[in-house]
Amino acid sequence: MNAQESPSTRPYLVRALYEWCTDNGLTPYVAVMVDETVQVPREYVQDGEIVLNVSFDATSSLKLGNEFIEFKARFGGKPREIMVPMNRVMAIYARENGQGMAFPVNRAERVLGSSVDGAAPSAELANSSALAAVPKVQDPEGLPPTPPAPRPMLTRIK
Repeated sequence: MNAQESPSTRPYLVRALYEWCTDNGLTPYVAVMVDETVQVPREYVQDGEIVLNVSFDATSSLKLGNEFIEFKARFGGKPREIMVPMNRVMAIYARENGQGMAFPVNRAERVLGSSVDGAAPSAELANSSALAAVPKVQDPEGLPPTPPAPRPMLTRIK
């Protein structure tokens, strides 16, 4: 078996980081590049992306499989079934400190924009090539950084 025939390491890394987050009392978030294969509430998609809280408290029937992440969750009080192909996962990280891992996603494929009619996003989004987590800021006195306000953001690096 050569490298092209071997299965993806992404599902294994997603499961490992999910376990790391939960073992350390952190909230695992998954950033997803949305296209027609992703089953999420479209009204929450922004610029062809959605960030999902996949913590035990926010989901039910969570399955982190080799091909899909599947779970049930409430959005605006309405129960929804979520299904994300593993190849559309851009990153998994802890909400509290932004630590995690980003993955390459083929951005040349068509993605859905934030509009309800499914209009295609800008060419800039389709041509951007990588993500990086926001760097941690050290306190001048050497104290560990305080958690950022609402949630860490991922920054596109071109």
